Amino acid sequence: MNISYKFAAAAIVGLGLLSSVAIAQGTLQTVGLIKIDPATVTTGYRTSKMVGSSVMNEAKEVVGTIDDLIVTPNEKVPFAILSVGGFLGMGNKLVVVPSSMLQVLGKDLILPGATKESLKALPEFKYAS
Repeated sequence: MNISYKFAAAAIVGLGLLSSVAIAQGTLQTVGLIKIDPATVTTGYRTSKMVGSSVMNEAKEVVGTIDDLIVTPNEKVPFAILSVGGFLGMGNKLVVVPSSMLQVLGKDLILPGATKESLKALPEFKYAS
């Protein structure tokens, strides 16, 4: 009988330790997920394919290229970082435009009303270090 009491006491202590670990983990959290139609997503544009693409105006003049697309923590719209001017990446200037300003016509990216000069006049964008 003495052994069964010791076993029972050890089991109670073990359960106490296990339950304290569960309490230490905090309360359970739930994440609200939404249903998304994958067919809708397939109509979008992959950023990996857009980076490096030429951006033109309505006159089909190349006004820059997409250097990057950035999503900020507070905004719902990504921003397009455009490389403007320069030649073969030398002497270029980076500027930011909301990606919502870009229009896709066929395989072309159009930035209505843009010229190289108007984009060069925008404040320069520098990546955070």
